[in-house]
Amino acid sequence: MLCGIDEAGRGCIAGPLVVAGVILNEPINGLNDSKVLSEKQREALFPIIQAKSDYKIIFCDNEMVDSQGLSSCLKYAIETIKKHFEGHDILMDGNCSFGVQGIATLVKADASVPEVSAASILAKVSRDRYMYDISSHYPQYEFEKHKGYGSALHVKKIKEFGYCDIHRKSFKIKSLMQPTLF
Repeated sequence: MLCGIDEAGRGCIAGPLVVAGVILNEPINGLNDSKVLSEKQREALFPIIQAKSDYKIIFCDNEMVDSQGLSSCLKYAIETIKKHFEGHDILMDGNCSFGVQGIATLVKADASVPEVSAASILAKVSRDRYMYDISSHYPQYEFEKHKGYGSALHVKKIKEFGYCDIHRKSFKIKSLMQPTLF
């Protein structure tokens, strides 16, 4: 059986990186790359995927991303999922295995391989729900709207309020950097 792996939140400037691995136990209609599905479609598919698969979801919080780096966090998550699904073939969306041996990669697998599509949806919905829930602790940042991505609204809120506990301080935002004098 094939275990598909995908992530959500790699390019965010706040919140966790979330990586999911999925083995489908039966076919599911409507699977696709989470980025092309609407929030409503992703939310509808989430419990169906949970009911019809074996899965593992890994959260790497912003502090782990800052201290260990994104690549190390991805490697940790992939290794954890690989160990959980030991003996199964593993396919990761993208073109990099982050140094984990014994897994295959495929660009755009999240749009063409059902197991990877399902992993994409579990990772995205899990991360979005986390950001929605945490937004009540930091209402001034409006995380429920941008989910921690570097949108114009989010950058504006950082300029206004500075960073909070869930921001990735190791990520540099060009519009917030001080100009260098030569």
